[in-house]
Amino acid sequence: MLKRITAILFVIISLTLGGCVSIGAAGLNSFVDTGDGYEFLYPNGWVQVNVSDGPDVVFHDMIEQTENVSVVISPIPDQKALDELGTATDVGYKLSKNAIAPPGSGREAELINAESRQKGDQTYYLLEYAVTLPNQKRHDFASVTVSRDQLFTLNVSATEKRWQKAHDKLEQMVKSFNVY
Repeated sequence: MLKRITAILFVIISLTLGGCVSIGAAGLNSFVDTGDGYEFLYPNGWVQVNVSDGPDVVFHDMIEQTENVSVVISPIPDQKALDELGTATDVGYKLSKNAIAPPGSGREAELINAESRQKGDQTYYLLEYAVTLPNQKRHDFASVTVSRDQLFTLNVSATEKRWQKAHDKLEQMVKSFNVY
């Protein structure tokens, strides 16, 4: 009888402690969209926001609601690979002019850094921007890749002040983006 009680207590304690373990890296949760085939990490304390037209998914900080992450999926003609769309710098520049600071938006975006990296056989462009709005400065960090004739773009945006404090965690989010 004592062995049975000990075994039951062990199972209960194991399940309780297992529930305390974070799925992703420290302080990050995992979001997985099996239908569209992508995943990424986002910070604890961020909530998903329902949007009707535009991004596939959006999360924002519950306290600093302008701090957010989104994924946009766009079709690409002619079954082009990412490198056929241009270099990381070329794609970063196009993204800044068409999505981050399009004409008439009142925003300006400067591409600060553009690099290419491999995850398995998938190429990702990591793009970093300084964004100026009429009343504030922001920082955007994006990860872009092509899969199944679609361009997948994960974009993280934060105020410049917040970026200085949360840079490492936000960069970790962008680098966690995985399309399969």
